[in-house]
Amino acid sequence: MGYDYVHVAVDDHSRLAYVEVITSTDGGENQHACTGFLRRAHAWFADHGIRVERIMTDNAMTHRNSRLFAATCTELGIGQRFTKPRCPWTNGKAERFNRTLAQEWAYATVYESSAERVASLPTWLHGYNVHRPHTALGGHPPAHRVNNLCRRDS
Repeated sequence: MGYDYVHVAVDDHSRLAYVEVITSTDGGENQHACTGFLRRAHAWFADHGIRVERIMTDNAMTHRNSRLFAATCTELGIGQRFTKPRCPWTNGKAERFNRTLAQEWAYATVYESSAERVASLPTWLHGYNVHRPHTALGGHPPAHRVNNLCRRDS
């Protein structure tokens, strides 16, 4: 028993998304889990030719008050910004992605287990990033705005 915590990073320009599910037994939302996610997301975006300049997070204690998280941002050369308290629209692209993630992946079908749902995430995320058209991107998927990603990941 426990909880799954879905950590999400969305590139502001391309809408390319990186997602991890971290269980409560693996730290869930503690500063070590959040910092580990940040490092892996930073590396993933770099691998896709995206330089992370700054991040916007919610006001969770692990983001706002963690010295470890702040030090990691500094180490990676990332500026840190926070959403306005109780105003999720401040981070609208990520919030919209979260809604899509919930509707089209997490609750789109009945899974036999949480592990089955988590196992289906990479396939869904690939479809979202590489194939799913976005109205905000002129009907193109996020990968269209990332050099060579469509050809490399198709």
